[in-house]
Amino acid sequence: MDINFELYKIFYYAAKFESFSEAAKKLFITQSAVSQSIKSLEEKMGCKLFFRKSRKVVLTWEGELLYKHVEQAYHFFKSAENKFLEMKNLNSGEIRIGASDTICKYHLIPYLERFNIEYPRIKIQVINRTSSQILDLLKNGTLDLGIATLPIKDKSIMVDAFLTVEDIFVACHKFSFLKNRKVTLEELSSYPLLMLEKKSMTRRNIDSFLREKNIYWVPEIELESNDLLVEFAKIGLGIAHVLKESAAAEIERGELFKIDVMEELPPRKLGICTLKNVPLSRAASTFIDMLKGAKI
Repeated sequence: MDINFELYKIFYYAAKFESFSEAAKKLFITQSAVSQSIKSLEEKMGCKLFFRKSRKVVLTWEGELLYKHVEQAYHFFKSAENKFLEMKNLNSGEIRIGASDTICKYHLIPYLERFNIEYPRIKIQVINRTSSQILDLLKNGTLDLGIATLPIKDKSIMVDAFLTVEDIFVACHKFSFLKNRKVTLEELSSYPLLMLEKKSMTRRNIDSFLREKNIYWVPEIELESNDLLVEFAKIGLGIAHVLKESAAAEIERGELFKIDVMEELPPRKLGICTLKNVPLSRAASTFIDMLKGAKI
């Protein structure tokens, strides 16, 4: 049975107020339009839905049965409308963000804090993964946006510039003979090196840079975490290649020092990644606008 949902709406108001004229006022239509709509619905349903009693209309047994279902459906629709209105006004909703633990810890937290203060009813979900894993999660719909190391060659991903970060080499007092002088990358290769795993974009970038100079490194230890690389460097297990911010506190305390490399290392660019042709929620769009705005 194919029935126009507008007929159910008119039926709902007529039954609720027990009056065709009152339903007409609420719906901003004529009483004649209400009468015609109820007649059309009765013909389609094959039964009478109302009978007149004094100055009001009263539901028949069949009308009561239909009203119970239509009333429930109406409230579901209104609830959905209210939810969408809340999301539009950023009073509810969720954003799902992908970022590495290091980028999240040293660059993303201030934005998350500000967003949470301004929109406390928006749920924030953060998933820590490598850049390549973040792109996979974007494409399967798990994330709304991700922060990943560039370049990204996947044509299904849209990228907006976010930050430029610097990676450095750090070591503890065990390698103090490298202090206060320029060290070549070739010389560094003769010491135990601590680096991120090959699957990370950071590692791929430095490996690509080294290959251009015909330098091939075999790290002593490969890890997933910048923070662990810093900890391993502190106890003298080798020279670590890490995000500058991740070792800043240790350098300031004198537990580590930055190695002055003769060749200039390329800066690493981070991008805000979203899936092309997939509309973002108001919450996700607002958070991205915040990331693209003034630095915090």
